[in-house]
Amino acid sequence: MIAIDLDVLRNIMPRFSGANHSKQARIVEAIAGTMQATLEKYEIDTALRIAHFLAQIAHESAGFRTTEEFASGAAYEGRRDLGNSEPGDGRRYKGRGLLQLTGRANYRALGKKIGMDLEGEPELAAEPATSLVIACEYWKDRKINRHCDRDDLIRVTKAVNGGLNGLEDRRRYLSKAKTAIARVEALGQAANAKSGPRPVLRRGLKGGQVSDLQRMLREKGYMVAIDGDFGPATETIVKQFQKNKKLGADGIVGPKTWQALEG
Repeated sequence: MIAIDLDVLRNIMPRFSGANHSKQARIVEAIAGTMQATLEKYEIDTALRIAHFLAQIAHESAGFRTTEEFASGAAYEGRRDLGNSEPGDGRRYKGRGLLQLTGRANYRALGKKIGMDLEGEPELAAEPATSLVIACEYWKDRKINRHCDRDDLIRVTKAVNGGLNGLEDRRRYLSKAKTAIARVEALGQAANAKSGPRPVLRRGLKGGQVSDLQRMLREKGYMVAIDGDFGPATETIVKQFQKNKKLGADGIVGPKTWQALEG
């Protein structure tokens, strides 16, 4: 499991000042300690799954500034499809969570799943650690991991949002998340250098190892620039090489891809 900690979140989240900074700091510091164990429990446990999950919750929480929707919830008043049958239910069961839970019926059902009385105490859903679990339950129920495995931002966003609202913002967060995770993986490879002569390389990394990769691809006949930057073009060429060699075409250069390049 990739180590997801406060530093990773800080590399993804935007910078705010004043009250927004304080709100953001409270949320990210609260979820950082439980993030890795919670994601692992829900099998959000590969680089792509983690990157897509972080990108979506970053957007939906307005850059980790809130675990509760900004609107009052009055628009949900009387919504029988959400189980809002009592006066005041719209405001009482407004959207809460890093991926928002809305409506009395949904609060009741999810509360039973996670062993909390969210129907009786709906404000608990806005607590950062609980809001993370809510997001993971939402992710699991909609089987979003399968879209992450294909690196399909469009399908992931539709599964989360129902449409493509904020797609470019989600795309920016996804790029930042992939880069942050790549750095973590590179550090892990450096710390465990004895496990093999070649590091795992992926999009977002730079340096001599990337240049070596690009030279080897050129020698195999793939027209890629040798600039030491594992950007989108290099990732595309790596995927093509992996596809031609009948490897998993994920754009990540691990032991099997290195072996094919060196063979």
